[in-house]
Amino acid sequence: MKTSWRTASLVATAASVLALTTACGQDNSTTPASAAQNVGATAPAGNPTNGAGTGTGTGTGNGYGADGNQASSSPTQAAPAGKLTVAANPDLGNVLTDGSGLTLYRFDKDTANPPKSNCAGDCATTWPPVPADDATAGAGIDKTLLGEVTRADGSKQLTIGGWPAYRYAKDVNAGDVNGQGVGGKWFALAPNGKKASLSSMPGLSVRKDPKLGDIVVDKSGRTVYRFLKDKAWPKSVSNCTGACLEKWPAVGIVKPEDTKGVKKKGLMGFTRPDGVKQMTVNCWPIYTFSGDKAPGDTNGQGVGGTWYAVSPDGKPVGAPGN
Repeated sequence: MKTSWRTASLVATAASVLALTTACGQDNSTTPASAAQNVGATAPAGNPTNGAGTGTGTGTGNGYGADGNQASSSPTQAAPAGKLTVAANPDLGNVLTDGSGLTLYRFDKDTANPPKSNCAGDCATTWPPVPADDATAGAGIDKTLLGEVTRADGSKQLTIGGWPAYRYAKDVNAGDVNGQGVGGKWFALAPNGKKASLSSMPGLSVRKDPKLGDIVVDKSGRTVYRFLKDKAWPKSVSNCTGACLEKWPAVGIVKPEDTKGVKKKGLMGFTRPDGVKQMTVNCWPIYTFSGDKAPGDTNGQGVGGTWYAVSPDGKPVGAPGN
């Protein structure tokens, strides 16, 4: 008898689950539907000046989020883009920034295929087009997505995935996202050219830290840690309880398919003696740190000589002997 495609698929899936279960001596049947949440973790503090979700901006007299008294003259020469980077925003997930850390935006009235900018005059004063000349792709950015479009004045504007890229005149500091949602048409760019959205970030993914290299982060971009006093074999055991767990919240269960760049073997959850369901990487329990106040913080690295950021294969980054 021939095995149907559906039967073969089910057999392959069952074999995959069995392999993960055997790796840690645990059963993975307790994975809840509400995966990717940090158990007991407080929500990361938002940027008090980000204006995210307002969709209006301030002083929308000219329809672009400016003060309504902008002159119609051409905007001044825009600063070069430089090396593009990925910034983790607690409300928007991964956001594309220029070499100075300023957020880049896209405009709903533009088109990506073919690339075309429909922002000129007052609009381009409030939303300066990003020059394409010296733009380069930093870590986590696919350089093949970088392109350019020729504007009506002959200048070359940077495009990401076909979408023309802009800065916002009211973003003053690196990390500002005051342009998010202005007029319901302006949105921060994700590294792939889409609109930045927290929902687009996997439950666990990999970020390149300038000091630590590749480390695992959660859905909010927060650094994930390992405790050297824990155990992985023959079964996952957490030795962080009570006050320790308040300081180092356990990362909740994340489905393997909701991860990117993290080693799949031993990527599973277990139930702690206190009933909390905790995620593991290579069978090692993982945590976030209450002392990390924003995505990208690594304040927990090396604390007490027992807490270290996690590499994609589950090893403690920078720990003695690793």
